Amino acid sequence: MDTMEGKNGEYTGTINCQGSLLDLSKPVIMGIINITEDSFFAGSRTQHIDLILERAAQLLDNGAQILDIGAQSTRPGAIDVGPDTELERLLPAVRILKEHYPAAILSIDTYYANVAEQTIHAGAAIINDISAGDLDKNMIPTAGRLQVPYIAMHMKGTPADMQQRPDYADVTQEVLDYFIRKRTECLQAGIKDIIIDPGFGFGKTIAHNYTLLKKLHVFHMLDCPLLVGISRKSMIYKLLDTTPAEALNGTTVLHTLALQQGAHILRVHDVKAAMEAVKITQYMKTL
Repeated sequence: MDTMEGKNGEYTGTINCQGSLLDLSKPVIMGIINITEDSFFAGSRTQHIDLILERAAQLLDNGAQILDIGAQSTRPGAIDVGPDTELERLLPAVRILKEHYPAAILSIDTYYANVAEQTIHAGAAIINDISAGDLDKNMIPTAGRLQVPYIAMHMKGTPADMQQRPDYADVTQEVLDYFIRKRTECLQAGIKDIIIDPGFGFGKTIAHNYTLLKKLHVFHMLDCPLLVGISRKSMIYKLLDTTPAEALNGTTVLHTLALQQGAHILRVHDVKAAMEAVKITQYMKTL
């Protein structure tokens, strides 16, 4: 990872996405494509190839620099569909997206090493693992061997049980300690570009989530880019007593707070709104 940390978590370096250098000195938007039937936000679901291409075009036109493709829901209580089903859904999508948008940087949302490897060979460039290697012991060594950027997310438990009374003595310190260990493990495996995701909504109460957001700056000590995935999540719509479909305004508020604390990548459903938050917060830094 060729990076240099500046003030407020700003980086002057890049990550290497299969030969495409992605500059993280300014915030980058990752647009979500869910190839599932049961994602928590209906607006991101798509399965037919034409709809996948349409969704990708919309995300890219609005300013997304990364497309994150997932083939199973990881909402609380979700049941694992297994690696074979993931591959059946992901491989055609990756191939058609690379055919139509060869310059697009594709990220694969999976915790299976075999799924990650096959989709990387098909044209994806980033592994996005919600378990940071905890659900497949081969994942981190595989990412190191493939020499691709690796997004390591914190999750207490699994999607099926993570929201069953999550408990921490100090959520920020425990998540930070977890990433200190994971960063060492990733470096020892040869991973050069490690991206940290605190895992908002994954094994955390509303209070845990907002505490992590308030103290997001603490994670800059890891000297890794920070990814924030809070788009339309329950920490927003439950607090506001609304629904995922009505949570865009709250999402933009939290994106702004995350950007003010130096988030490098926002993983979002609504790219245009996120880009506006980036533009305004970046302008504020010039004054």
